[in-house]
Amino acid sequence: MKNRLFIVALTLVSTLVFSQTDKRLKGIEKQFNSVLESTKAPGFAVAIVEGDKIIYAKGFGYSDYENKIPADANTLFAIGSSTKAFTSALLGLHREADQLTFDDRPRQHIPELEFYNDEMDNTITIKDLMRHSTGLPRHDGSWYFFPSHSKDSMVAKVKYHEPFTGVREQWYYNNFGFLLQGVITERITGKTWEENIENKFFKPLGMNRSKTTIDGMKTSTNAAFGYELDKDRNITKMTYFDIAGMSPAGSINSSVNDMSHWLMTWINDGKYKDQQIIPENYIKEAMSSQMIVAAGLPSKELPDAQFANYGYGWFLHSYKGHYMVEHGGNIDGFSASVAIFPSDSLGIVVLANQNGSAVPRLIRNIAADYMLNEAKTEWAKKHKEDTEKALKMQEDAKDDLEISNVKNTTPSHTQLDYTGTFKHQGYGTFEIKSENDSLFTELNGIKQYLNHYHYDTFEFIDIKNGKVDTTAIGHSTKINFSTNVAGDIDYGRIELEGLLDPIAFKRTPNTIAIDAETLEQYVGDYDLMGTEINAYIKDENVLYVFIKGQPEYALIPTATHKFNFKTLEGFKIEFIESDDKSINEVKFIQPNGTFVAKRKLKE
Repeated sequence: MKNRLFIVALTLVSTLVFSQTDKRLKGIEKQFNSVLESTKAPGFAVAIVEGDKIIYAKGFGYSDYENKIPADANTLFAIGSSTKAFTSALLGLHREADQLTFDDRPRQHIPELEFYNDEMDNTITIKDLMRHSTGLPRHDGSWYFFPSHSKDSMVAKVKYHEPFTGVREQWYYNNFGFLLQGVITERITGKTWEENIENKFFKPLGMNRSKTTIDGMKTSTNAAFGYELDKDRNITKMTYFDIAGMSPAGSINSSVNDMSHWLMTWINDGKYKDQQIIPENYIKEAMSSQMIVAAGLPSKELPDAQFANYGYGWFLHSYKGHYMVEHGGNIDGFSASVAIFPSDSLGIVVLANQNGSAVPRLIRNIAADYMLNEAKTEWAKKHKEDTEKALKMQEDAKDDLEISNVKNTTPSHTQLDYTGTFKHQGYGTFEIKSENDSLFTELNGIKQYLNHYHYDTFEFIDIKNGKVDTTAIGHSTKINFSTNVAGDIDYGRIELEGLLDPIAFKRTPNTIAIDAETLEQYVGDYDLMGTEINAYIKDENVLYVFIKGQPEYALIPTATHKFNFKTLEGFKIEFIESDDKSINEVKFIQPNGTFVAKRKLKE
């Protein structure tokens, strides 16, 4: 117990030492607290690094809002996509060791990797993965709604991810490019990405509290919980999100004290305490423009903003005339900003436990104004005014807000016809079930209700605390069902990637279990306009039909007396029950029509 108390005391002392105010920062905490108030954030932590020293590190608000546990400089937060600079830096180490070049094709290191077409296979380089120039849009629904702990299974999805433009024609953010970088590291070293991050960065940098997985976060002391603002702007707790196999794109959890060591390394040309952690030539290259992101034109608030580019795992901007290297991070319940001003030997890290939060950006800008001795923009005041204006516009628009569906329409099929398994090889699989005369599905462990929108379009509505969130009706993600020529629902199309047509999930009808005794009633010979059709059982209770001159066809039971052909799209069979419950006819339903065969009488 004494040892534990001693460790806690050291932690408190270190936090207090770092939070002693540099005279340049006089009055800054009033500004920080104003941000906490205006954003209704549960908490955040901020650290400021200059050269090789932490000159300020402190927490504000709460890491655990319900129990009012304060956040401090050692509190763990999810840093989200601020992880990306770590992943690309591993490739910088591999290049230094002559294990790859950035002009290599990714397939040289991941032989089974395939992109959407040959041009991409033959053109995309590792550098394109590092600077988001593959021509792929985000395809984030592929990992967010269908996560997997197997990086290899996520790699296999890339083949089915459609591009929206040509390679190197346009910058566009893509998390899968960083997954692939992580897998390249694993193939070169024979160790996991997580082990490489811990061995190459966490240990030598003394980032002793940092974790590479959400499980590490859950089992740590002094770890923040994530929160969001609900529709009434109340602070609501969120569940930790496990990014799983996509870890190289954003799974690190850290504190501002630990992240300060990472900042020092980048400020000091890759060195930390005289040890070269990252090659100096890589540091300079990663913080230089590798791809144009956008015009980055000056604005009223930032008149000196002159560019918006991307390096390797870093965004590049100007801030009031100063060169800024920065990357944000957002994952369920958490937001982050990690920023470096290389010419000013300055680094700022802000970690917040609020979903999609403005806090990291606002705190970073306030800290930069003080440290760079620039005119101080009233960022907290401006944010409060902007938020109030947006909320008023939202309130004023309520009366005019109308769901844009076509009224008084009905689905074209019975409810059962929409059930089944839906699969897209680049995304994943989900099942739609019928329960109590309603349709439901489950995505990433979250149950959702399918509300009829109009015609054959439904929308996914979350179920919260066992109840359908009716406030989301009319404003949620939609699925449109299509019908094949045989009249069956064949696809469910969901708008998951705004730059492309809706993602088409192929439907496979749900099957039912039928015992051997039930199947026996279908066995026999049938006559279809002079053609004999045989129905028989084999392969452990599988019903087959055989037509002379054709292969035998396995049947899949989908409902009472109804079967689909296992290998033929749009072909199905329905056995007709007579008044005496016997089976004497069978309908063959196929794209070119429906044909009835009669059972042949035994001679």
